Amino acid sequence: MVVTGLLVAEVNVNTMCEIGSGGVSLVSMAMRTLGPSGVITACLSYLFIHYALLVAYVARSSDIITNSLGIPLWESATLFSLAFGGICYFGSQRLIGAVNGFLVVASGNLQWSSLLEANFAAAPQSIPIIALSFVYQNVVPVLCTNLEGNLSKVRTAIVAGTAIPLALFLVWDGVILGTLPGIAGNSNVSDPLELLRSSNGTVGPIVEAFSFLAIGTSYIGFILGLSDFLADLLKLPSGQNKPLPFLLTLLPPLVLSLLDPEIFFKALDFAGTYGVLVLFGVFPAAMSWSERYSDELEAPVPPIVPGGKFTLGVVMGGALLVIVSEIVKDIMQLQGLH
Repeated sequence: MVVTGLLVAEVNVNTMCEIGSGGVSLVSMAMRTLGPSGVITACLSYLFIHYALLVAYVARSSDIITNSLGIPLWESATLFSLAFGGICYFGSQRLIGAVNGFLVVASGNLQWSSLLEANFAAAPQSIPIIALSFVYQNVVPVLCTNLEGNLSKVRTAIVAGTAIPLALFLVWDGVILGTLPGIAGNSNVSDPLELLRSSNGTVGPIVEAFSFLAIGTSYIGFILGLSDFLADLLKLPSGQNKPLPFLLTLLPPLVLSLLDPEIFFKALDFAGTYGVLVLFGVFPAAMSWSERYSDELEAPVPPIVPGGKFTLGVVMGGALLVIVSEIVKDIMQLQGLH
């Protein structure tokens, strides 16, 4: 993910130099390097990622609200969408980030020996979710503009900005994996968070609160981003007094989450595989390849990712390998249903 972020920065700064201004979007980068077909693929991938994640957020949040208040799922989903959608529509203030007090509460019951256990055979299946967890490439163009195309500062920001979340993810995963043995017992539940939520102590409610706050803050960010994207893409009116972009953003995820309340993990998996790995796995390497080795394009900035065609081939090949393997798995699962 660091490499793809650097590739996006490289193409973005070169595009800034060519057009003579900042604020270069992924769509503009795709048009310059890959042409109209690249723009169409980028737009579809962007829409897919955002809608899939919004569906996942509505599905999970409605489940949490229903468990807490005892109201039907459709009421929970509608309440969540109206509440957080209203925040975006009437006042674009971002909610405060989720509180990590759960780490302190849970750390007293850690079983450190559990962290030595591993199942590497299950690792490939988690790649789409891992890729989804580290998505930041969509803000790299803004970063390049704010840092005035200074690739040294951009490189430092990308590397450090990836390392810090990685450390926090490892701590969070360590707390969960170290806490589970004392909770699971003989349970057949495979979802770690479900086990933590079902615990009788203080851990369960804290996990519920943490999950809801994390989903809420993410939901607001994606609502604002997608509504602006739709307004620009479809030439729709944007702004607080123009509800159409927000309706197009809020209603489809609400309907899909109500049609399939268990869609949370499927939506995350699909977003990570067919959205993130295409737009932020294949695309950065493809754009960089076109820019570096095409006779029609100039690259004023030297490559910031070493390795030439080999590195770009590994990035594209790795992303395509995961995508193809997931397609095969999905086809086999569909055949098993018949």
